[in-house]
Amino acid sequence: MHTGSTGQIIGISVASLLVIGWGAAMSLYFGRRARTSRDWLSANESLPLFVVVITQFAAAAGGGVLIAHVGIGYRSGWSVFVYEGCVLVGFLLLTLIARWLREQSFTTVPDVVTRLFGQHRLVTAVAALAALVVPFGWIVTQFVAFAKLFGQLTGISTPALVAVITLASLTFVLPGGLTSVAWADFVFGLFKIAMALVVAFYGIHLAGGWGRITATVPERLWSPAGVSAVGWQQIWLWAAAIIPGTLTNQLYYQRVFATKKVSDARRGLAFSGLTMLVSGVYAGCIGLAVHAMNPRLANQEDAAGWLLTQLPTWMLVLFAAFLVATIVATSGAALQSTVATLTRDVYQTVAGGRSGERGTVMLSRLITVAVAAVAALLAIAFPTALAWLVASYAYSAAALAAPIFLGYLLHRRRRLSPAAAIGGMLAGLAGCGVAQYLGTTVPYAVYGIAASAVVLLLLTASTSEKRVPTTPREIVSNA
Repeated sequence: MHTGSTGQIIGISVASLLVIGWGAAMSLYFGRRARTSRDWLSANESLPLFVVVITQFAAAAGGGVLIAHVGIGYRSGWSVFVYEGCVLVGFLLLTLIARWLREQSFTTVPDVVTRLFGQHRLVTAVAALAALVVPFGWIVTQFVAFAKLFGQLTGISTPALVAVITLASLTFVLPGGLTSVAWADFVFGLFKIAMALVVAFYGIHLAGGWGRITATVPERLWSPAGVSAVGWQQIWLWAAAIIPGTLTNQLYYQRVFATKKVSDARRGLAFSGLTMLVSGVYAGCIGLAVHAMNPRLANQEDAAGWLLTQLPTWMLVLFAAFLVATIVATSGAALQSTVATLTRDVYQTVAGGRSGERGTVMLSRLITVAVAAVAALLAIAFPTALAWLVASYAYSAAALAAPIFLGYLLHRRRRLSPAAAIGGMLAGLAGCGVAQYLGTTVPYAVYGIAASAVVLLLLTASTSEKRVPTTPREIVSNA
């Protein structure tokens, strides 16, 4: 049952369409810069630092921040900053290999793995599967988040709302692939940062001010000690799940690949990680404000939806625009990342397809429409049964973390073999599956990563030869 009045529904609909139209116009404008397949797939190393930073934030801060992170703030106060901090740590660790990643002119994560271990179709196929499962999961969850939030407000059916967000996402991607997505996300990202702060402080105002929050909410949630209110076991579980997931998320890699200057690769990641703390401010303030107004919610993830029922019409319309910008930015970025893997790795490398420049762009657009349609059907068919998507983070990290990072550490001293990559990735998937089946307390991704690392090192020791330095830099490094 919807909670909005007729006036609110009209206002929400108009605001949403304006945001979608604005995004479509920006995508068309910036999409004119995409003249080649490389422009479409990786923005052809054209993004300046300030765009990379904001577009990383816009892609990362999606429907999960709107619902799940607000729920953390509601139940555990400032502990939400631990969650965002884990993302920040992941970004900072990525800076260790960022310069090398940018120098190699990669397009996708499977490119990284094959460069380290050698060209092999099975290497590319497994790495592609592991790389695309997370962004595809993001697409579906963004569609579901949009349908749930706007369905509650307007009473519009889930299929209709999923169709709207699907079309909106396509308008971001089709004009120019990553080039149009990144620049549109940049503008939307600035809007999201401003609105996140506005909504956070309005939530505090709605609750009666910070004084009333501190008077009604337990001190353990809003005091500085509230950072650990969620409990150390949960903090460890977050760290073990989120950091590896961040380290292997292709969306973040693609923006490193697309930096205009090599020197910007590392700084872009560091600054992007810091902008994620804005999400902590938003989620923590809203969560605590709702806790002060209604501390008896049965489900912490109902906090964001309950807040919508308390907003006046003018604020609800602004908030609707904020929701659309947040969800479309993330779904568009995830859609482009999925398509890049299917085009570059599955079609071109595994299947050996060749279409030329214009043919590759046209094929990418067709795949974009197909992927969006499949994601939309899943969002409609399983609007409340998407917990399985959470596992995508674990399996992706289990398959890719060791090959990428151990491979980077070893590649200058050993001639790595495709067998080591294949064995490591399959061991990671198997270790993850066994640990999940056994119901381990420690996130099963940790077991998968450990199994992947052990097998990769053993196979490297037994199948790989010591690499002979060939360049002056390598000779000095190995001296």
